[in-house]
Amino acid sequence: MNDKKWDLTPIYESFDSESFKKDIEKLTRLISSLQVWAENELKNTENSAEKIKFFINQRNIIDDLSQKLSVYAQLSLNENSENETALKYAEKTEKIISDTSIPYTAFEKWFSGLENKEEIYKDAELSKYRFFLEEINKKSRYLLSEKEEEIISKMKATGSSSWEKLWEKLITSLMPEVGTDKKRYSFSDVRNMAYSPSQQLRKAAYEAEIKCLDTIKIPSAAALNGIKGEVLNICNIRGYSSPLEMTLIDSRLDKEIFDNLITSVKNLVPCFKKYFERKAKLLGCKKLKFYDLFAPLGKNNKTYSYDDAQKIIIEVFSSFSPKMGNFAKNAFDNNWIDVYPRQYKTGGAFCECIHSIKQSRILTNFTGSFSDVVTIAHELGHSFHDSLLYNSPAINSDYPMPVAETASTFAECLIKNAVMKNSEKEEALSILENDISDSAQVICDIYSRFMFEKKVFEKRTDGPLSPDEFSKIMLEAQKEAYCGSLDEEFLHKYMWIVKPHYYDADYNYYNFPYAFGLIFAKELYSIYEKKGAEFAKDYEKIFKATGSNSIKDVAMIAGIDMTKKDWSSAEEIIKKDIDKFLEMTK
Repeated sequence: MNDKKWDLTPIYESFDSESFKKDIEKLTRLISSLQVWAENELKNTENSAEKIKFFINQRNIIDDLSQKLSVYAQLSLNENSENETALKYAEKTEKIISDTSIPYTAFEKWFSGLENKEEIYKDAELSKYRFFLEEINKKSRYLLSEKEEEIISKMKATGSSSWEKLWEKLITSLMPEVGTDKKRYSFSDVRNMAYSPSQQLRKAAYEAEIKCLDTIKIPSAAALNGIKGEVLNICNIRGYSSPLEMTLIDSRLDKEIFDNLITSVKNLVPCFKKYFERKAKLLGCKKLKFYDLFAPLGKNNKTYSYDDAQKIIIEVFSSFSPKMGNFAKNAFDNNWIDVYPRQYKTGGAFCECIHSIKQSRILTNFTGSFSDVVTIAHELGHSFHDSLLYNSPAINSDYPMPVAETASTFAECLIKNAVMKNSEKEEALSILENDISDSAQVICDIYSRFMFEKKVFEKRTDGPLSPDEFSKIMLEAQKEAYCGSLDEEFLHKYMWIVKPHYYDADYNYYNFPYAFGLIFAKELYSIYEKKGAEFAKDYEKIFKATGSNSIKDVAMIAGIDMTKKDWSSAEEIIKKDIDKFLEMTK
């Protein structure tokens, strides 16, 4: 198999390159200069409009440069967690960037105290940044002093960030032994065996995974305790009622919209029970086991090459939008994607935008399943979303997780529906089942992860949790989220170790945005089916707006009022797919 890796040289040639070293020096100089400016210029409100313009200009430059440097170090670590140079510079850039907390906090406090904000927004240049400035005003009540913000920023570098790096090194170093021949595989390879048509291999991989994770449960629990404890402390210091409130504010998501989402999830969870029961019957067992969740059904066990994946994605994206198709082709042609699993490489998949060079990098662990094809499409959906904001300044190109997962899930819908329409019955059944399986993950499994994290935060306030306590909470959450339709002897007690989202202190409750993305994407896809090709322009308009609008306002561009909506359209689509599956397998 060709070891197809991404090309990081457009970011920097190496850590020893002149451009990397100069940018480190430039960033340090810019932040120091902004600190001096803040100390001298933010003592009064004279010439406030000019001061705001200067700060925004400097912040755009600093944010782009900070991201470029930190992303290069992090991506180098993602492709090889043993890269000590990358680890050194990841920590170094993080320490430098932490110094932005002083001038950024000083400006935010100064701006929130201004009384003539409406006059400021009349300025043509500043009106472009109205949303950014209003967000500062909205969050000002949670700001601490410049010194306190600096302390928090620096302590995170040696606290939650270090715990996260420890966990990542532990998980990527695992090499489980699978089968009687005791052959070793990368952890990502073993995780991917869950999609094998062989129940024997799926079970062997599951047992090897659990056994392997058992060896790192103590340090993983220490990392998770450290991270969640830090988050709780910061929430309390800032005055948030809970980490969930902090997350919703950061996500630009109104509480009433979030409540609508959770109601929709609870409505859908029981619907999947029929699907799980039918799948268990088709696999010849009384109840579905955790390692059978992704078992392929039907006679279609087609394997896709990476070239196949490229062809399908480019063709399908192009049929929706020639611009989107050309974008995907460019990503493939220029090696933006690190494709195959290997030891020391991060598991799973993600997309990282590098705004300053108008490119992205995508990590996947491709093994040839249709699900892997969909995963690449998912990440390219993120990447195309990013591209719609390339020409926006850094400040106005940042968007929250829920709409991010909408763009990526919409890309999945395009691939699944297009391939299904052109498939014979067995292949169509396989794709339909794969789609329902993915939806079950986003609704049921994501719900279990949400309940797990909520319970962990509640219990962590009383002190650290043991590995067994984490596992107990996870098992209880899985039983409830799957409505008792899984074999309780074969659940996954160590899912809290597997999922990287729990270990990022800046992204708490990373789970519910996927459920939001699924439901919002289904809503948008139903509009696309009605409007046809002209919807591509609407799609671009919707996602261009995500950098400088609330989720409520983004949805209104699509004609959806999320504060009043009961999400029934998306629910009906999912229910109809389940009914169709039940009919096809009757």
